Amino acid sequence: MIRRIATISIAIACLAGCTMAPRYTQPEAPVPATWPTGPAYKNSAAQAGDPAASDLKWNQFFINPQLQKLITLALDNNRDLRVAALNVEKSRAQYRIQRADLLPTISADGSATVKRLPADVSGTGQSMISRNYSLSLGLSTYELDFFGRIQSLKDQALEQFLATEQARRSFQISLVAEVANNYLTLAADRERLKLAHDTLESQRVSYKLIQSRFTAGASSELDLRQAQTSVDSARVDVSRYTTQVAQDENLLALVVGASVPAELLPGGFSAIGTIRELQAGVPSNVLQRRPDIMQAEQLLKAANANIGAARAAFFPRITLNTSIGTSSTQLTGLFSPGSFAWGFAPQFTLPIFDYGRNKASLTVAERDRDIYLAQYEKAIQSAFREVADALAQNGTVTEQMEAQQSLTNATSESYRLSQARYHGGIASYLDVLDSQRSLYSAQQGLISVNLTRLSNLVTLYKVLGGGSE
Repeated sequence: MIRRIATISIAIACLAGCTMAPRYTQPEAPVPATWPTGPAYKNSAAQAGDPAASDLKWNQFFINPQLQKLITLALDNNRDLRVAALNVEKSRAQYRIQRADLLPTISADGSATVKRLPADVSGTGQSMISRNYSLSLGLSTYELDFFGRIQSLKDQALEQFLATEQARRSFQISLVAEVANNYLTLAADRERLKLAHDTLESQRVSYKLIQSRFTAGASSELDLRQAQTSVDSARVDVSRYTTQVAQDENLLALVVGASVPAELLPGGFSAIGTIRELQAGVPSNVLQRRPDIMQAEQLLKAANANIGAARAAFFPRITLNTSIGTSSTQLTGLFSPGSFAWGFAPQFTLPIFDYGRNKASLTVAERDRDIYLAQYEKAIQSAFREVADALAQNGTVTEQMEAQQSLTNATSESYRLSQARYHGGIASYLDVLDSQRSLYSAQQGLISVNLTRLSNLVTLYKVLGGGSE
């Protein structure tokens, strides 16, 4: 009998696969169908043969061997990524728990009771010892899901599990980009430190030369003090960038999650190599492939499924308690003829007066769905803005680089000419000092623009959905 009941229950569960959840349709993206256009975007288009970011694995985009090893270390050791992966495992287990409620739980129970009754309560006027042994197999509080409540909760748990997986992928993309950007920042600061050291050495040579000219009466004390200010200014920058490089290394070690070997640290931009150009693609295709957008949509689906469970709460709930087994007053009689025992206890529950609890729960579920819808749309809008910003910078950074290089070349020539005029007695040392400061500023600016160019490519790769695999 118990086998027949279990078979019927499973069949009912299979037939009850439909739910009372609203039919889900993907919301229309609240962003334009094309990326922005204008002067800022004129150079941002990639060539037709360039790959899409989401089709490029991170080790195909970042071709520098040092950086590849650092990213691998981070993927193995970063604690935040480890937490994200553990959340996926936790969510998967929660989904399996919820899914198990769709099928009956069959359990075996055994019990033994031995008790002594005094004479005045035994009913026979004599004390007695009673014994009862039982062994049974059955279902316990199995709900027949006629109205899809359990199915809706299972669907909700599934979408939440899928959302945590997308959250892990989204974090991995951010982690890959963060390691790359920290690596580039460290390379830039090491370039700045090297430039500060070179400038300091150059200024010390100039200071010694002017000190000799001052001793010989060929230069004034003003020239000497101005030369000293250049030396001291360079010393300040050396100290500042030494600190900055150390802090960059500490941050990189934190992001990687382990000590970074010295051979993996960049010496400067020259060792980084090139980074691939990317296609921007069509907004609807690009944004819907981003893990954070997929996560937001799956949370929306989970909220939509929860409405089905809230609606089903208005209808009756039927649960089954069944058992089949054997019972005897003697342990040796459990399997004797006539010891067969069974029980069947269905339960029917219908809410009548709940003072608006179920209605309020349905309202909460519907408002949750509306909230997740707004968050999904906001995620798409934010992603569109991120890509548009990266494309705008990508469209102008080449011109910035060319202009900054031209400025650096011009100020270098100006510095050379001012030194020649000073040594020829035509100009004061103040002209040399101004030219040197302009050159130093232009060289620092060239490093900054180069960092901006490389970081923009990393950012563009990230916001276009690359780096999840």
